[in-house]
Amino acid sequence: MISDSTPNDLILEILSRLPAKSVAMFRCVSKLWAYIFGGPDFTKLFLTRSSARLRLLFALEEEDGVWSFFSLPQRQQSSSSLVVSTEFHMKFPPENMYIYSRRSRQFSCGYASGLIYFYAVDQRGFQGGPVICNPNTGWYATLPDLLMYRKCYSFFGFDPINKQFKVLFMAYPSGPDEHKILTFGTRKMRWRTIECSLTHDIASEGICINGVLYYLGWVDDEMEKYLIVCFDVKFEKLKLEILCDELINYKGKLGVIYYDHRTNDAIDLSLWVLEDIEKQEWSKYAYNLRYDRFFRGNASVIGVTATDEIVLSMGDYTYEEPFYVYYFNPERNTIQRVEI
Repeated sequence: MISDSTPNDLILEILSRLPAKSVAMFRCVSKLWAYIFGGPDFTKLFLTRSSARLRLLFALEEEDGVWSFFSLPQRQQSSSSLVVSTEFHMKFPPENMYIYSRRSRQFSCGYASGLIYFYAVDQRGFQGGPVICNPNTGWYATLPDLLMYRKCYSFFGFDPINKQFKVLFMAYPSGPDEHKILTFGTRKMRWRTIECSLTHDIASEGICINGVLYYLGWVDDEMEKYLIVCFDVKFEKLKLEILCDELINYKGKLGVIYYDHRTNDAIDLSLWVLEDIEKQEWSKYAYNLRYDRFFRGNASVIGVTATDEIVLSMGDYTYEEPFYVYYFNPERNTIQRVEI
């Protein structure tokens, strides 16, 4: 039987509306489909569709260097407290590898445009390197290893103009290494040297917003100050700005959060939003989150949802008690608890 083939654009449009587990299964149809679904165009389309379904991705670190990923639907606006069960579960990495513990000096983790970056080694602890994985499909790729001194200061970013993922390696300040960068997906992936004008230590994980990678640096000079380091993923240029605290993506802009637990019955939360990166113009907001019957004081900020609600997670947790996350809506000044 002779028939016209279905256009790839139509296939992408149809499958972008399916659950992640179904997409992972359809990658096995053919090499062409595996290539299409692993490409940046489908990733962007799938994330756009997924943003309308508002989900959370949780990662649980286990003792043997394996991480479990759980996908959860976000709570409904009308409910004041929910119990949410997982709908998707995947273990990573494969059986012959493990991820460095978060307490290890070689731990690194990054997220950009639907992909997650880790540094992993084999079970013997000898061979390893950076690993990029898609938690929706289970697909992963190992990058070329890079010999380093003492600690792996590495970050993961995405250039939305050229649709390229890049890994940035910042050398240890007093070590012999040079700063390196690698573009993921090229035929011959290799580490290239880049320049940085100011010697600084790394003080946080990175966050990538609209093609700019941000992280906190520390300069141990007479002033002893934190810096916001800005790295343009497309042009591969570093800039350093003075300021400090935790970084989030707030409405597509860099947000800096500071929260103070010193009061007896509340958290004082301050939010700075970078309105103009060139002019260094910031907007500042202050909130007071009072403890009530379900809000715990030992919570810490972990991110922002697609509806611009700030998410706080329990800071101290034991397996005997329920695990909670909290949604804080700055515009309505409301907070909601969700039990996982």
